[in-house]
Amino acid sequence: MSSRRSQEVNGQIWNENTPIWWWDWRQWLLYGAAVHVWCSLLPAAPAHGPPHPKKPHGHGMLHSLFCCFCHTPTEQPPSNNNTPLLVEENGTALKVPTKTLLPQIEFTDEGKICVVIDLDETLVHSSFKPVNNADFIIPVEIDGTIHQVYVLKRPHVDEFLKRMGELFECVLFTASLAKYADPVSDLLDKWGAFHTRLFRESCVFHRGNYVKDLSRLGRELSKVIIVDNSPASYIFHPDNAVPVASWFDDMSDTELLDLIPFFERLSKVEDVYAVLKQQKKTS
Repeated sequence: MSSRRSQEVNGQIWNENTPIWWWDWRQWLLYGAAVHVWCSLLPAAPAHGPPHPKKPHGHGMLHSLFCCFCHTPTEQPPSNNNTPLLVEENGTALKVPTKTLLPQIEFTDEGKICVVIDLDETLVHSSFKPVNNADFIIPVEIDGTIHQVYVLKRPHVDEFLKRMGELFECVLFTASLAKYADPVSDLLDKWGAFHTRLFRESCVFHRGNYVKDLSRLGRELSKVIIVDNSPASYIFHPDNAVPVASWFDDMSDTELLDLIPFFERLSKVEDVYAVLKQQKKTS
């Protein structure tokens, strides 16, 4: 045949000039396959209506319940009742609170330093995995199902909280959900050391992390300290922080016990910055 593009199909001569109605089922099959491939290379048409919110990355139930699993910087705060009141992205406040997080200071706490204390990996470690030596087992409802949360107390947490409650105005501030953290605190704080409890909704969602903005407490920052295992939690006020190592299950840990003498000295100062700055230089 004179044309190089001509070919014999099912006993018929076919080339690029063959009318489309002359094709048999084989040509139609090849044509359909070619169209499918071509269409798959085209960009998808925009969907009608708002895009679906991005689901948070992480560790499923653990990620949604506890604060110990941080968000990635590209995440958006979850769209539920536990969304932080103030959301910052690229330094822009999108929603501004109208009142402070703490109530007016009580008469018995006047003049005392306010100490903000974290929960998970600072005072306790919690897991859905059963452990034989759990100090508490907390039932928590998630998506209509009750799950058991096994809680281990950090060594010497009892002595630590008892003494801190005597010396300071203590505030529990956790990025975990209240439905988990509140019952844990009920069992953990035997002495009523925590005058106020703050949970995830009191945090600032900033660059993928739940940050505890100490400026929103309603206390003089020169008389505020935060005790936390996560530097991301106090990224706005690093000079107010007493960092502690993350704790999981080391029963020989003595960090809380070792901190008591330091806090006893710190309770007598008028301005925490000089002491904390000196402590960081020597540590």
